[in-house]
Amino acid sequence: MPLHGTNGRHRIYLMRHGAVRYFDDEGKPVNPVTVQLTEEGRTQAAAVGAALADVPIDRVVCSGLPRTRETAEIVSQGRNIAIEDMPDLSEIRGGRFSDIPRERVEAEIVYGFEAAAEPGARFAGGELIVDFEKRVTTAFRQLLDTPGWTNMLVAAHDAVNRVLLGWTCGAGLAAVASFEQDMGCLNIVDVDLVDGSIIRRLIKAVNVTPYNLAKLGLNRTSMEQVMASYLDKAS
Repeated sequence: MPLHGTNGRHRIYLMRHGAVRYFDDEGKPVNPVTVQLTEEGRTQAAAVGAALADVPIDRVVCSGLPRTRETAEIVSQGRNIAIEDMPDLSEIRGGRFSDIPRERVEAEIVYGFEAAAEPGARFAGGELIVDFEKRVTTAFRQLLDTPGWTNMLVAAHDAVNRVLLGWTCGAGLAAVASFEQDMGCLNIVDVDLVDGSIIRRLIKAVNVTPYNLAKLGLNRTSMEQVMASYLDKAS
């Protein structure tokens, strides 16, 4: 069923997972496949859950990685909805952190999405960004094409959400650098689906942090925070 008062409109509550630690106490990168939420991350997810308490969510999807599954579990707690794994919504695969020269870390990490639309662009020496975009948007279209839902929660990742917001606004990879995604943030996207076709795509909200609506203290970008954590551990 479409959203009340509309013709075929469906709503996606698109989240980034809550806070995690990408480096251990010795400064070594944590395996991104196994990294889990911190206590702060669980608090962030609970705040999103409270914000969505009155929303009749009827479908919950995550990438399948522990940090997104735990986020989805916390946000959807008490709803008795099975959480679906969509592995193609997993985060962009970077190269080995240790293989990036120290003098190139800032350019590769902090500014890694600035040249996303350029031919051959990769994130931190890893996955081709154009291949990543195809992987993510194809998976998202599969979710949209599956019937039986009106409001869907998707717990995903920074770059995944950037790509989906770029797709929604029609700017593609040229826009991903501008769509900042704080930990535990919430985006709201509406898609009009009529007879199996996408008629319209709308962005209702971007990078909302219910745990800190004014973003007090959230002055660094997500990638700047990763960089600062790396330098702090490496010093």
